[in-house]
Amino acid sequence: MSQVSTDPIADMLSRIRNAVAVGMSEVNVPHSKMKESIANILKSSRYIQSVKTVDASVGKTLVISLSTNESKITEIVRISKPGRRQYSNASEIPVVKSGRGIVIISTSQGVMSGDQAKKAGIGGELICRVY
Repeated sequence: MSQVSTDPIADMLSRIRNAVAVGMSEVNVPHSKMKESIANILKSSRYIQSVKTVDASVGKTLVISLSTNESKITEIVRISKPGRRQYSNASEIPVVKSGRGIVIISTSQGVMSGDQAKKAGIGGELICRVY
């Protein structure tokens, strides 16, 4: 049986969600630039503690450190899926839980949070919602 995922971003989000549910302190995820930028946004928004890139026997691995005590992530959901992509204009970027959560969006200027995209006045593909 193969370990290849058809949606690697959803796989990363599921690994983080499962680690939070079980109370793990860190998660290992296969590396990609997109996953690294998503993890850096989660870090800058203080949902996770740190992100490190480690050379593995084949390729690289992202080591995501979750908070040691109570986790700040209660919900992390993929919005745009390979079968159905979800796009949004800058004026229509959704607000999560009355502004207490964030939306991560892939724009022409890179991956950023929904607030950053609104300030820049650009829209893009809605990747996930975190609360």
